[in-house]
Amino acid sequence: MMNTAFTKEDHPTIVDVRSNEEFMGGHVAGSINIPLFEIPDRVTEFKEMKSPLVLCCASGNRSGQAQRFLMQHGIECHNGGSWMEVNFKVA
Repeated sequence: MMNTAFTKEDHPTIVDVRSNEEFMGGHVAGSINIPLFEIPDRVTEFKEMKSPLVLCCASGNRSGQAQRFLMQHGIECHNGGSWMEVNFKVA
């Protein structure tokens, strides 16, 4: 389930969990690229990010996996779905 409870006025921290190659092919301006497989090793980094924390990927599937993992580690975050949807909301 994608959470769209954020606006550009919230100045969200946007994390794109796609691969580096996908990210280089296009992404939300100002977003951070942390591929899904790196997230378990970077939990501390997520805990230090400014909220709201919005995750995105190509379709919302990987960002949903990332959201579930991070929520289990006490990190409040939103699954923004595809990076293009997030881009539309914050542009």
